[in-house]
Amino acid sequence: MSDIPVIDSEKCNGCGLCISVCLCKSLVLSGNVVTFVDTGDCGWCTWCEAVCPTGAINCPFEIALEER
Repeated sequence: MSDIPVIDSEKCNGCGLCISVCLCKSLVLSGNVVTFVDTGDCGWCTWCEAVCPTGAINCPFEIALEER
């Protein structure tokens, strides 16, 4: 599992939608491609992944369910 969002630079079109929804300001546009900058504040909201129109951002995580 990765501890940061994974950005596929081949798919990124530099539209900046992900930057506009990133509350922790961890995404920046560099050479028309979005790059993740680890500010230590990423809360794994996955909004960047949800708004990406090209599917360039992947936020891998595991869901653990507890039996009751």
